[in-house]
Amino acid sequence: PQETKKTTEAPVRWADLEDEASEEPSALSEDKGAPELGVENLKIDESKKINKFLDEPEDSNIKAVTAGETPYTSAFTFEELNLSPELLKGLYVEMKFEKPSKIQAISLPMILTPPHLDLIAQAHNGSGKTTCFTLGMLSRVDPNLKAPQALCICPTRELAIQNLEVLRKMGKHTGITSECAIPMDSSNYIPINKRAPVIAQVVIGTPGTIKKWMSAKKLGVSNVKILVFDEADHMLAEDGFKDDSLRIMRDIEKMSSHCQVLLFSATFSDTVKNFVSKIVKRDHNQLFVKKEELSLESVKQYKVNVPDELSKVMVIKDRILEFGERLGQTIIFVRTRNSASMLHKALVEFGYDVTTIQGALNQAERDKIVKEFKDGLTQVLISTDLLARGFDQQQVNLVINYDLPVKHDNRVEPDCEVYLHRIGRAGRFGRKGAVFNLLCGDMDQMIISKIENHFDSKIAEVPDWRNEEDFKAALRSAGLL
Repeated sequence: PQETKKTTEAPVRWADLEDEASEEPSALSEDKGAPELGVENLKIDESKKINKFLDEPEDSNIKAVTAGETPYTSAFTFEELNLSPELLKGLYVEMKFEKPSKIQAISLPMILTPPHLDLIAQAHNGSGKTTCFTLGMLSRVDPNLKAPQALCICPTRELAIQNLEVLRKMGKHTGITSECAIPMDSSNYIPINKRAPVIAQVVIGTPGTIKKWMSAKKLGVSNVKILVFDEADHMLAEDGFKDDSLRIMRDIEKMSSHCQVLLFSATFSDTVKNFVSKIVKRDHNQLFVKKEELSLESVKQYKVNVPDELSKVMVIKDRILEFGERLGQTIIFVRTRNSASMLHKALVEFGYDVTTIQGALNQAERDKIVKEFKDGLTQVLISTDLLARGFDQQQVNLVINYDLPVKHDNRVEPDCEVYLHRIGRAGRFGRKGAVFNLLCGDMDQMIISKIENHFDSKIAEVPDWRNEEDFKAALRSAGLL
C-alpha cells in the first residue's frame, strides 16, 4: 500500500485518548520483572467470574466470500483444524471450550489453511472473534524460532493487555513467548536505545509503540507470518490510527512478503470497507454479518425521556441502580471527562460505590480500575468510549448511555459504530442484558431516531422516567428480573 499523506493537523483521537507519546516508557515482557500493576498482575480472578466464553447464537447470519481455489470446510470440532496437542490442551483445559462458535467454525479454516490468504472479518460483539485471531497467531508460530512471528495491533492498551491475557492462557502449554508493546508510566521508563531487541514470538500492542520499536530496529519483522488488526475499522479510519497502521503494514510487507493480514471488527463502515479491500492482497477472504443483524438479539434496548441533566442522575440512582446492583455489573458511558467526573461525584454522594475510567488517568490507575471491575470488586463503572470496544466482562448486564455517542467532527450525527460497540458490552456471548439510553431535549431525540433508522429497528420507550414499575417491567422484559 502507498503511504497516505499525513495532515498537518493532528486528528481527534477516539475515546479522548491521545496517541502514544513520543517519549515512550517501557513495556512488559514475560522475561522481565513486571511492575506492580503490570500485565502479569492483571489476571482475572476466575472464582469471581463465569467463564462461559462460547454461547454463540446459532442463527447468526454470517456471509463468507472466499477467493482463490482453496475449498474451505467449516470446523465442527477443534480437532478438525489439525492443531497441536498443546494448543488443544489450552482450549479445553485452560479456556474450558467445548466446540468452535459459528464464526470460529467458518473463519479458522480460512486462517489456518495454506496459502494463508488475508481475511476481512466482521461479526457480532461477543461471538468469539478474539479466539479466532489468537488461535490463528499461536498456530502459525514456530516455537523453536526465537523471533517475532505474529503481531497484533489494538487501539487501546486495555484491549492489548486483555488480548495478551487470552493468548497466554490459550497458549499456556505451547511454550510460545509473548510481549506487550504498550506505553507505560514514567516510573517504568527505559530509553528505547537501552531496550534489548524483542525475541518474543508474539507481540501485541498499540500502533504508536509498535511503530516506534520497529523504527528503532528493536522489533524485527522479517519473520512475521501473521499480522492482526483488532477493531480494524478504527485502526484504519481517518480519525483513528490509519497512518500508523499503514506504515506498519507496509514496512512488514517489505521484509516479509508472505505475511497474512487479518482484519477483525464488529463494525466496518462503507468507507473503511472500500479502503480495506484496496490495501489487502488481491486474493482475500471476507466474512460479514448483515448490518441490521448486528444489534444483539439478547440485549434489550430502551430509551428514557428526561427533562434535564439532574433527572438523568436521579433515573440512574433511583430507578436503574436500585434494581441493577442486584442483577450484575453496570457500565455507564459518558461523552466527556467532565460528565464522568460530575456523575461520579453525584453517585458517590448518594452512597454508591462507583469507579471511573477515562484517558486522563495514568496507566497504573487505569489498570487498577479495570482489574477491580473485572474481579467483581466494584459493581458500577463510569467510562468514556475508552472501553466501548473489545472490553470483555461476563458479568455486565446493564449498559447506560448517559450521553449518546456522536461523531467527533459533527455533533448532530450519531456514531452508530460506537453505539453498537457500547451496547455490546452487555449480554456477552448470548447472555441477557439491557441498555438504557437517557434522552434530554430535541437533539438527543434526533440522534436516537437516526440510530434507529441506521439499524432499522425501533427502540422501546420507558413510558415515565419517574415510575418505578415502568423500569421493573423493562428489566423483566429483558429477562433480568
